[in-house]
Amino acid sequence: MIKSYKLRRNISNAIIYVLLTVLCIIWILPLVWLIMTSFRGEDVVYLNNYIIPHEWTFDNYIKLFTDTTVVNYPRWFLNTFIVACFACVISTISVLMVSYTFSRLRFKSRKKFINIGFILGMFPGFLTMVAIYYVLKAMNLTQNLIALIIVYSAGAGLNFAISKGFFDTIPRALDEAATIDGATKNQIFWRIILPMSKPIVVYTVLTSFTGPWADFILAKIIMGDARDNYTIALGLWQMLQKEYINDYFLMFCAGAVLVAVPITALFLKMQKYYVEGVTGGAVKG
Repeated sequence: MIKSYKLRRNISNAIIYVLLTVLCIIWILPLVWLIMTSFRGEDVVYLNNYIIPHEWTFDNYIKLFTDTTVVNYPRWFLNTFIVACFACVISTISVLMVSYTFSRLRFKSRKKFINIGFILGMFPGFLTMVAIYYVLKAMNLTQNLIALIIVYSAGAGLNFAISKGFFDTIPRALDEAATIDGATKNQIFWRIILPMSKPIVVYTVLTSFTGPWADFILAKIIMGDARDNYTIALGLWQMLQKEYINDYFLMFCAGAVLVAVPITALFLKMQKYYVEGVTGGAVKG
């Protein structure tokens, strides 16, 4: 009986490991191909006979920052970095303050506001992109970076669920003790709760940064043909247009690799706090 159980368990584990290995290969193979292609020295877009480059070079990365007559990658990278940083700061503060309010304060219609936030959060942001465009156009804010910052950070407070769950796990006795000592709600939030909430702060910063960094749809609608104000996503898409792809495909691959570097570095550096923030926020609703 024990031997048969161990045999079934070993067979089950072997099947699971094989399946996970296959899925891992499927997931990582395009990334490996993209990185290898970014170092390819052959000036050919489509290769039917081989995948691994015969010639390796850094020229594709060098051209990405020197050949800016048509593809101004440095400008697009800087635009994206500026938008992502400002949107990240505003969104993080907004999310944490809304989450703390719903977690700690008790006021009339609190549950109704929470339910409304959950309902609105169920709808993707791109459903309102036409309305957003006309509102920004009426305010004369289209085709500039300020419009992107406003769009990415305006509705950030609706993403309060995980942060609120994390704040719910912090004992209320800390708030009560601070209140007895004369601290205000504002002081409690900034001086007591936030220093204890590093995991959820890191989680909120990462999610608030990656959204603007990788977004394409809203940036495309708002920017139109203002090429100097393009973000990286729009710039990379521009390289794949039929009039540019033959000349800029290898540069596109190099640019796509560089786009992933900041996000990858952030996740590798802060993944411990990221996981703690997710799991901590899932304890209570």
